[in-house]
This record gives sequence, C-alpha cells and structure tokens, in this order.
Amino acid sequence: MDIRRNLPLLMTICFLSQMGGFMILPLFPLYIEEFGLSGWMMGVIFALFYVGKVIGGIPAAAVYKKLGGKRALIFMLVLLAVCMGGFAVSSAAELFGLLRLLQGLASTGLTVVVRSIIGDGGNVDNRGLYNGYISSSEGGGMVLGPVISGWLALHWPLSVPFLLVTLCCLMAVVAAMGMKTAAPPLLSTTSDALHTQGTDISQSNQAPDSITINPTTELTQRQQLLGYGTVHFLEMSAYAVFLTYFALYAAHIMHWDSFATSLAFTVSGISTLAAAPFVGYLSDRMGDRLLLCMLGMFLIGIEVAVFLSTSSHLWVYVGMLIGGVGGACYMDSFFAHIGDHIPDESRSSVIGNIVSAAEIGSIVSPLVAALLMEVGSLYSVFVFNLVLIAAAIGVQGMMRSRYRLKEGEPFV
Repeated sequence: MDIRRNLPLLMTICFLSQMGGFMILPLFPLYIEEFGLSGWMMGVIFALFYVGKVIGGIPAAAVYKKLGGKRALIFMLVLLAVCMGGFAVSSAAELFGLLRLLQGLASTGLTVVVRSIIGDGGNVDNRGLYNGYISSSEGGGMVLGPVISGWLALHWPLSVPFLLVTLCCLMAVVAAMGMKTAAPPLLSTTSDALHTQGTDISQSNQAPDSITINPTTELTQRQQLLGYGTVHFLEMSAYAVFLTYFALYAAHIMHWDSFATSLAFTVSGISTLAAAPFVGYLSDRMGDRLLLCMLGMFLIGIEVAVFLSTSSHLWVYVGMLIGGVGGACYMDSFFAHIGDHIPDESRSSVIGNIVSAAEIGSIVSPLVAALLMEVGSLYSVFVFNLVLIAAAIGVQGMMRSRYRLKEGEPFV
C-alpha cells in the first residue's frame, strides 16, 4: 500500500472515528440512565467495552493479515457504524451490552490496523512522522467531539449525537474505499530485471542519511514483546486513571466547575493536535525513539505533578499543554519503534498483542485507584499515577540499554 498517497485518507478516518468516540464519551452514561437500568447493569455495560478492547487485538491482526489494510479498515468502520446506530435505536440492556462489546473490538481493531499499515508501509526515516500525523488527527477529533455533542445535547434528544456518530463512521468508510492498494508485482523476467536494475541505480543515488538503518538488539522477539507490552500496559494504566479520576479531583480538590474541567481536556487535545507531526519528525531525525518515548512519559508526569501542586487554572492548563506534547512524544515514537524492530511478517500480530494486553491495564488500574481512594484520598490516586509513569520510564530505559546498532550508528 502506498502510504504517502493514502495518508490523508488515513488521517481523515482517524479524525472521524476519534471525534465520534469522544462525542459519545460524556453522553453515554446519561443516555443509558434514561432507560432506568440499575447501577450494576450500567457498570456491566460500561465494562464490556473494555473487555472488547482487551480481546480485540489478536482478531484484528488476523483480519489485517487475511484481508489487507483497506478491507480491514472498512470492516472495522462498518462494525463501528452498526454499533453507534444500534445505540440510537435500541433500549434493551442485553443489546446495549453486545453493542458495547463490539464497539470495544472495533476500537482496538482500528488502532491495530492503522498502526500496522504505517508500520508496514513506512520505514525508519518516516514512521515517526506518519505516526505523528495520525496522532494529530486523533487529537483534532478529541477537541471537536465533546464540543459538538455538548451543543447537540442542549437542543436535541440524546439519541441524535449517536446518529451523527453513525454518519461519521459511514463517511470514514467512504474514505477507506478511496484508498489505493499496491499494484500486483510484475511476473515478466524482463520486467523483474529492469526493476532490479532500477532499484540498484536508485540506491546508488541515495544520500547517506536516507539509507535504511538495520537495527540489531540483544533482545529476542519474545523479550521485545514482553518489554513493549509492559511499557504500553503501564502507559495505558496511567491514562485510564487520569481519565477516570481527573474530573473528580478537579471538582473536589481544586473546586473547579464542569466547564473548566472540560476545557482542560480540550487544551490537552489541542496540544497533541499541534505537536504530534513535529514530534514525529523529530523522532525520525533523532534516531533514538525510546529516548523520546521516555521524554514523553516524563512530560506526562509533569502534567500530573502540576495539578497536584496547584489549583491555578493557568498553571494547570500549562501542565495540560505539556502533557499533550508528552502524549504525542510517546505514541509517535512507540509505534514507530515497533515498526523499526519487528519483522514485516509478525508486525501486525505483535501490535495486536501489545494493544490487547495494554487494555487490561485500563480495567485493572482504575480499580486499584478506587481502593486507594477508599483507604486514602484522591491525592493518593494520582501519586499512584506517578508511580505508573515512573515504572514505564524505567522499563523503557532498560530496553533502550539493550538495543544496539552496527558500530558507529545511533540508537533508534
């Protein structure tokens, strides 16, 4: 697949899907509540989404290998459209639960397919930049989604935003249909000879700084998988704690109103939107992706430390700006690093396993944080958050020390 020609369409797909997800994020609990479900049933419905995310990575990798990137994207987006449309017209708890499970599967599936397309279609010189464009488009969706859904909820029934999200998913399907797949290889011996000759000539004309780097490492692929999975598990755990408890912390500790809290998330999304392409380009040029991952987690730690130390709106928003840059640093470099070091034939499977394993952290860490809040306070919840961030930095530091390149070449 020609990644350069398809990148604008991939960005459009990620923007629309992320905007749709963040449109329903603040409204879904209110919408479910309208049907008079018990608190326990609502909790089960919410949890099924994360169950779907946990189990969705491996099937998504298999679908990607079987159908290819374009068809796999269309499949996941159609599944999302069915789920969103189903939410708008259904009222049975069992159906809500099934749709929520499928939504989780499709959500993880999109992540696996998009990052696999970039990993397979890119190279050491551009994977960071391409991942940056994807993170930026997702950041744009994070900014616009809550704003649009909040306005709609003031003037229309709560089912209307779900119908709009269905439309966004179908628009993304149309974008995916427009993607160009690679032409089949020529079978002619003469054509093969000409292709080989052309390749040799193009390689001889390459500048020294554009030659593909072939990294080596002391780690086996199993050890790499364990390391990547642990890092992403810790990062997603920290992110889940932040998403779950920041609003409570802002209301009860900092005494903020809901608008100020929502604006904090918007500031973070704008920061990611603006910074991601530049950070991705830096990742390609630095040649040390793991160092940039570690820097990203450190910046996220600064974000948490800022709102633990002050309730000033200005300083907390500055912290959110820093955290948004940190999130871009981590996501752009993390998936680009996997693309650099994992062979083509197993890359999508590795990404699927890592994404699925990490989503377990999204389930476990808020439960641990809830126990800490019971025996301690909301402050202790975010101390736990800082511990998770520090652990992620430590694991990345150990992995980085084990990666080596040919003599005289930098880290990647």
